[in-house]
Amino acid sequence: MIIAEEASWKGCYSYARTQSSAARRTSGLISRTWDTAEAAKMDPRCIMGLRITLFVMAFLLSDAASLKSQASFNETAHLPCQFINSQNISLGELIIFWQDQQKLVLYELYLGNEKPDNVAAKYLGRTSFDQDNWTMQLHNVQIKDKGSYQCIVHHKGPQGIVHLYQMTSELSVFANFSEPEIRPLSNITGDSGINLTCSSSQGHPPPLRIYFVLETQNSTVEHDGVMVISQDNETELYNVSASLSVPFPDDTSNVTITCFVCTASGTLKSPPFNTVLPTDSLARKDQTYLAAFGLLIISSIIFVVVLCLKKQKRRRRQQHQQTAGSSEETIKMESEETKERVEIHEPEQNDEEIQCIVHYSKTPSGNHNATHF
Repeated sequence: MIIAEEASWKGCYSYARTQSSAARRTSGLISRTWDTAEAAKMDPRCIMGLRITLFVMAFLLSDAASLKSQASFNETAHLPCQFINSQNISLGELIIFWQDQQKLVLYELYLGNEKPDNVAAKYLGRTSFDQDNWTMQLHNVQIKDKGSYQCIVHHKGPQGIVHLYQMTSELSVFANFSEPEIRPLSNITGDSGINLTCSSSQGHPPPLRIYFVLETQNSTVEHDGVMVISQDNETELYNVSASLSVPFPDDTSNVTITCFVCTASGTLKSPPFNTVLPTDSLARKDQTYLAAFGLLIISSIIFVVVLCLKKQKRRRRQQHQQTAGSSEETIKMESEETKERVEIHEPEQNDEEIQCIVHYSKTPSGNHNATHF
């Protein structure tokens, strides 16, 4: 398939393919010039000079003629030559061959006969030539076959071998990845959550992205997977996998999981993986919710009780402080009253003593036995 690739991003690559016509324009220019010369009935020597000039032009212009070809792994690649033989030169006068970027010959048609002696060993038995559309077919294409190839045409005439045409093709090889497959890593429960892998194999080039889509009755969630890529040393094909580890959604007991692998040629989708949370897991999940709810209530009650005790303790402390203050005041007042009482009582005792003394002094001197108090 002859294409010119133009990659554009939108999640994964998409390609627009157009056919190159540079080689056709070059051959058409030479053909029209040659037809003009024939119509003019030029001198044979002039015609020979014109031929050489045109061959040089073809050699210079043919370098710009480059096509992009694409082939599938283990399939057949078509490498066109696009040489326009407007003069109907016999194949018995032409030397046609293809060579790779290392100048190794894939196929040679020498004066109408295949010549395998010049073909490189790795291409023996893998090529064929379609004379109707001037296309070489490379069979059993491998990843290692990608690269540049050249179609070269010589004309062998009386004057020797003259270069007529050359064109370059860029061959890219791709291999479709296998259908993605989802595998659980462990039993899916409400406690363990969802743990699974998605894998795809035997593809080229490596994928661009792997992601998971989890669908429930109420939501659709997308999760990116971390890709792990490995390559086979012999075939150069890639194997890829990605893992997913997320909690089981709270709003449902049934989840549908799909894996998507984005490659350069499109997006691959795995079969849906349906998982239903077991009944015991649901019961355990409900018990967990109840336990959590009960723990929340108990914690709230304890918090309220502790808060009340703190308030009561603070109130008692304030009352004790107030009582202690009142007692101190009472004691102070009593002490002051006692002091006043003592001060008042002392003068009374002194008056009595004075009265007694006075009375005793007034008693008649003759009656010494009479004592009055």
